[in-house]
Amino acid sequence: MASESADQTLETLGSKDAKWLGEYSRVHMNVFGTPLRVMDHGEGTYVWDVDGNRYLDFLGGIAVNSLGYAHPAWVKAVSEQAAKVAHVSNYFASEPQIELAAKLLELAGAPEGSRVYFSNSGAEGNEAALKLAKLHGRTLAADGSSRIIALVDGFHGRTLGALAATYKPAIREPFEPLMPNVEFVEAGDAEALKAAFEASGKGDKAPVAAVIMELIQGEAGVRPVGAQFVKQARQLCDENRALLIFDEVQTGIGRTGAWFAFQREDLSDGVTPDMVTFAKGVAGGFPMGGMIAFGGKLAALFAPGSHGSTFAGNPLGAAAGLATLSVIEHEHLLANAEARGTQLREGLMACGNPLYVSVRGRGLLDAVELGHPCAHAVMNWCLERGLIVNAVRADALRFAPPLIVSAEDVDEALAILKNVPADLPDD
Repeated sequence: MASESADQTLETLGSKDAKWLGEYSRVHMNVFGTPLRVMDHGEGTYVWDVDGNRYLDFLGGIAVNSLGYAHPAWVKAVSEQAAKVAHVSNYFASEPQIELAAKLLELAGAPEGSRVYFSNSGAEGNEAALKLAKLHGRTLAADGSSRIIALVDGFHGRTLGALAATYKPAIREPFEPLMPNVEFVEAGDAEALKAAFEASGKGDKAPVAAVIMELIQGEAGVRPVGAQFVKQARQLCDENRALLIFDEVQTGIGRTGAWFAFQREDLSDGVTPDMVTFAKGVAGGFPMGGMIAFGGKLAALFAPGSHGSTFAGNPLGAAAGLATLSVIEHEHLLANAEARGTQLREGLMACGNPLYVSVRGRGLLDAVELGHPCAHAVMNWCLERGLIVNAVRADALRFAPPLIVSAEDVDEALAILKNVPADLPDD
């Protein structure tokens, strides 16, 4: 069995894991690489593999499992809705779908006239935002052309539209040409952003329709872009009739200790976006995402037929979303995210391990910078001792545990992390 204490270790792979991983490789396309384990079931902050080994999950399905595993309220809501109706097509609506949209508008503090579009994933939520931005852009120039500004090291998804705004060359360049007129500026570089706007209408430079950004760049290693930069972006967008889109796929739904990261002064300086996208944690593990358009004029750019999805906003996913939001609210998980994130970051810096150089993040989206690029070796070392963490970059570990994580869970994780050998080999 997996660790009850920090010094126990697991066998690399048990017999059932090995068997199922062999079968996985036989039937699945190799887009994710070889899985680390084959998981069987979970409860709370723990998950068990098919060989019965237990793991403390400090990745939470990459910020998806807001309520951990098998939360009774979530299981009840999904079970009851599945027994009623799971899907009705978008020719019809359902009560959970309408209630969830209203709740999200309330939590986002969206003004009257704002509207929600539901999708099945974060990438699809960003696709919707980019399409709405393109429609807005058609009003800015006589020929209908416009540009989208995205950030260096930003990540918005792997579908073709979202991929065009995703910086990472290794995953973007093989599929070029992508959606044209997307430009990248360095995160935090206000002068570069200003220059991109000043180029509008000069030479072959179309006006800027929108700026899309994460307030904390998750795949870049959990790096805040800076509140002053966000404020500058808002000002430039206002001056140039451009839209400001916050990708909160990873930071939204309580992850940073607020319902949305833009509601934290230390991340946005009070800036409100024109659109915010969300996914991951919104339905506690059920595939669900979407986009909120702030204000009726912008929301009205989408008309029947201009966008859509077969499964998006289905009753089952909406019921999962309502249950997730209700638990976060009634179990005070925003405050818990703030407190446990502080405990984790401070504990890492106080544990005395020379491998840990610095920490960063907000709430329960955090990272520790490593003294040398050995993140995958650290991740595997922790996994062998029953702790799931993520090598988000060669020199950084990412933590995104369920929002229900307890002080005792954090102590258990720190007991393992403090013993990570500082001389593990580089990736």
